[in-house]
Amino acid sequence: MTASNAVPRIVVTGVGVVSPIGIGREAFWQALLDGRSGIDTLSAFSSQGLPSPLAAEVRNFVPEDHIYNKKFLKVMSRDIQLGVAAASMAMKDAGLPPGSVDPDRLGVDFGAGHIAPVPADLVDAARSFAADVEDGRSWSRFAEDGLSHIGPLWLIKQLPNMPACHVAIEHDARGPNNTITACESSALLALAEAIRVIQRDAADVMIVGACSSHITPLEIARLNVSNLLTRVDDPELACRPFDRYRDGTVAGEGAGSFVLESYEHAVRRGATIYCEVVGVGAGCDGTSDANRAGGVGLVRAIQGALRQSNLTPRDLGHINAHGKATRKDDFAEAQAYHTALGQIAERIPVTALKSYFGHFDAGAGAVELVGSLLAMRHGVLPRTLNYRNPDPFCRLNVVHDEPLWMTNPIALSVNRTRVGQSAAAVIRAI
Repeated sequence: MTASNAVPRIVVTGVGVVSPIGIGREAFWQALLDGRSGIDTLSAFSSQGLPSPLAAEVRNFVPEDHIYNKKFLKVMSRDIQLGVAAASMAMKDAGLPPGSVDPDRLGVDFGAGHIAPVPADLVDAARSFAADVEDGRSWSRFAEDGLSHIGPLWLIKQLPNMPACHVAIEHDARGPNNTITACESSALLALAEAIRVIQRDAADVMIVGACSSHITPLEIARLNVSNLLTRVDDPELACRPFDRYRDGTVAGEGAGSFVLESYEHAVRRGATIYCEVVGVGAGCDGTSDANRAGGVGLVRAIQGALRQSNLTPRDLGHINAHGKATRKDDFAEAQAYHTALGQIAERIPVTALKSYFGHFDAGAGAVELVGSLLAMRHGVLPRTLNYRNPDPFCRLNVVHDEPLWMTNPIALSVNRTRVGQSAAAVIRAI
């Protein structure tokens, strides 16, 4: 293959993050370095009657400080606001002000999860329905009496493609635009698609990311139905990835975003480069029984990412784990590492960042990837919080107690859904 038709190398030149441990990459990184958790007692609303009093909330977030088109805030859910803010931070970090990229060559690929309705938006309609029932009138009158109490644009807040739409509007991005809704794997799958867009010369720059918020009564209840939430009331012990006594995760929220472009394009404009994305793989268990499947989807994803990057397991400097902190999911993930990486799996340093900010579907994968990018930039791998009792069934080299100075600038970042949809990315510092 000649230089003229070689597949373009893809690099990350901008990073944005809105998380429970910090808004903006500097605050976020300092919290990781200090080992400061964002998990605390739920404050957005009363936790009475909920299965857990804990949450990882993004505090002091003022969307007007980060979103240009403020008139759209009224039709943005919390998830969307977090995602658009992170994308704007990434573009600013990349040194790409409005008009600096041909709009037709600027695209968006964003991941989103389930966007829950805000109860306040439906209260008046529910009261109208209750009044009809009390008066002995049929529920069929709801269309006549109740719908008038629901805003005509109410549904727009809940559509999962809205983050990508609003990011495109915010930056006048008229190139390829898509939304990935594969729960926790969404961010890395969006990354993979954005890479392919640039490599086939359909865009010069892609804004990539994912956003989610589980800080609603409905989402917390949904997590509880799936047996994902911890029953621990102490924030210091709540989220314990790969710990022998882990019993679940914590509801969180957040967003991460990245600016992708070809290496040549980045060098030509004098951009600062965080890393090169050298491989992304995907797979699926094909069953909801994670223990029986042994994380086969994640095995395929890791093997695919390594094959694409022309690297071996021994080349990896660290693993940025999914680490949901449930017994079943962590066990399946550890099994996948041993199958895909062999004996070296027990020696590669592992960090699990959900111990800082809990679980929030699509957005968590993006925020975790930000952690690896910054770790490689600074040469320090953040420790995993609350890891005190190694699980003999996982057998991983989990970094704990203190951060680890790194000499190997190659990372494997993974994400996996409850039913086995998996993605893995290999990134390398330049």
